Amino acid sequence: MQQNFILDERLDADCHLVADLSLSRLLLMNDNQYPWLILVPRVNEVQEMYELSTEDQKLLWTEIADVSRLLKKLYQPTKINIGALGNIVRQLHVHVIARYETDKSWPGPVWGAHPPQNYLNEECMSTIEKIRKELVAQKLL
Repeated sequence: MQQNFILDERLDADCHLVADLSLSRLLLMNDNQYPWLILVPRVNEVQEMYELSTEDQKLLWTEIADVSRLLKKLYQPTKINIGALGNIVRQLHVHVIARYETDKSWPGPVWGAHPPQNYLNEECMSTIEKIRKELVAQKLL
């Protein structure tokens, strides 16, 4: 993890900061159609998981599992989708998305399926607060 970490400008524009975990910056995707979190390891110039140290790879997988459990507890989804594509945003980042058989994109992927529906300010703040409270309850913050 680097002190001078720089978040990709597209992630910064499309997401809201939730918290910094041990390794990753946790972001809320600005699309209220899905409970959608993104983990970005705070290591500059890393595009692929294998470029992380072995220790950081293990920590990232732990954070992915922790965030998945958090989404499952808070939202009771049908399925948790996890993806790290990086074709457009090259900075390593992992999407963790709660999915439902009733969501607009089911059973397909969420990427490009529908235009994002941005959170209203109050909805965004309450969603972030709910996630932060659960992070604290799970001793992840």
